[in-house]
Formats: sequence, C-alpha cells, structure tokens
Amino acid sequence: MNVLITGSSRGQLVYELLRTAPAHATILDTSTASSARLDITDTQAVTNFIATHKPDVIFNAAAYTGVDKAETDPDNAHAVNTKAVQTLAEAARGVQAKLIQISTDFVFGQSNGQPFSIDSPTAPISVYGKTKQAAEQIVLNTLPQTGTVIRTAWVYSSNGNNFVKTMLRLMNERGEVGVIADQIGTPTWAKSLATAMWQTTDRAVPGIWHWTGAGACSWYDFAVAIAEEGKAMGLIEKDVIVNPLRTDQYPTPAVRPSYSVLELSKTWDAFGLRAPHWREDLRLMLQELS
Repeated sequence: MNVLITGSSRGQLVYELLRTAPAHATILDTSTASSARLDITDTQAVTNFIATHKPDVIFNAAAYTGVDKAETDPDNAHAVNTKAVQTLAEAARGVQAKLIQISTDFVFGQSNGQPFSIDSPTAPISVYGKTKQAAEQIVLNTLPQTGTVIRTAWVYSSNGNNFVKTMLRLMNERGEVGVIADQIGTPTWAKSLATAMWQTTDRAVPGIWHWTGAGACSWYDFAVAIAEEGKAMGLIEKDVIVNPLRTDQYPTPAVRPSYSVLELSKTWDAFGLRAPHWREDLRLMLQELS
C-alpha cells in the first residue's frame, strides 16, 4: 500500500502517522531538491506528484491551524485549508486513491450543551472553521466513495508544539498558571488519531466521522490533569496552582465555542475501534516524555 502523507515532517500528526504505520504501508518520499516536503498549495507539483507516484491512500495532515491568525490572514488560510484540498481531491480521483482529510470541531457553532453528532448542522463562527467546513464539502462532493473526513479537536503529542507541552513549561517556570474554565471539549492524543486514520485504509468508510479522546473537560480541567500527572511522573518539580479563568478574561481574535464535544459512538462502530478516555491517553503521552 503506497501512502502519501502531506504536512510538515515536524508536525505532531505526521510524526504519529509515521510511527504507527503498519508494516505493509510504504510511505512515499515527498522531499525534493527545493523543499523538505511537498507544498500542497503548489497545484502543479501536487498534481504531478500524485499522477506519477499513484498512491493508494492520501493522508492530508497539512493545515493552516493558526485559529486566531486566520482572522487577519484569511487568504492564506483559504489557500491551505480549502483550495489545496480541492487539488488533492481532484488528483486523488484521477488515480482512484482514498483521501483521508482531517477536519475540526470548529466547523460547528455554539452548542445547546449536547455533543455534536456527525450530521449536526455546521455553522462555523471563525475564518478557520469556515475554511475547514468548505474543505469537507469538497471531499464529499469530489470523492463520494473514497473520501473520508475525520473531525477532531484539542490535538497534542510528545512531538511538536501543543497545549500539554506549553503547560508543562509554564508550570515549571512559574508555578502558577491561569487557564480558561468555561470552554468545554475533549483532548485528543495525536497517536490515537493516527491509529484511527490507519484503520480507514482497509475499510470502506466514506463520509464524515468524529475522533477525539473519550469524555469531556474544560481547558482548566485539562491543565489540572497535566499538573497532577506531570508532578507524579517527575515532569513538574513542585506543586502548581492552576487558576480558572473566564473567556472574557482572556479575549482572542477568533471566537471559541463554549461547548464543543464531538459524539463518537458511530465512528467507533464503523471503525471497529474505541478511543480511550482522554486522561488515560494523557498519562501515556506523559510517560513518553518522562
């Protein structure tokens, strides 16, 4: 099975996809003389590469993920998150490849306090969310039988930059942090997400699916768990104070939903795979760091 993985080689999801790859997967080398990775915004380069190498599966792990920056940089966000996906989808159709596209809980708007199901209406309230929602429709329309969209949220890994590693650094530097307590979602270990993505390669699962850790928490709860687990493993040297903050105490350019939990049971049934509770995955990831 020839597999194309887009995205930075330093990215946390690419890292996890590479280390969880099954033995029968051959990862295509996208390095060139001028670039360390294939630039998915280069339409001709992407089209030529896919037509030449004919991958069986394409994992699109490339994305413009600067949620706040996208508010003042919509053109670049659109180029990476939407236009480039159109190129990938059309090229995948040309060689009859599966395309697995990563999306986000940001395609939804404000919730009524219930988890979003796969078929809940989308109503993005940020530029980032709008670009990702548009990409979902491109994949569904272009590849109705071989396009898979996986929505996820709050991704972290032992590799790359993320909330968990930032919290560990700040907790060691300051001993006290303030974290938003009125935004609810679910942390997702990128290794768990990567495992779910590989699960799609030998199953017919076109359409939209959800994958995060199981359960739900606030950013504050997540930070408290990081402090407790980190201290127990020796990653944090002293007791840490975690102060809860309201969203209006920490304003950001992009609006965040107050409740953004994804319903998972349909995906578990279709993929034949269940996600561990988010705190269990956090513990395993921190064990890697320690």
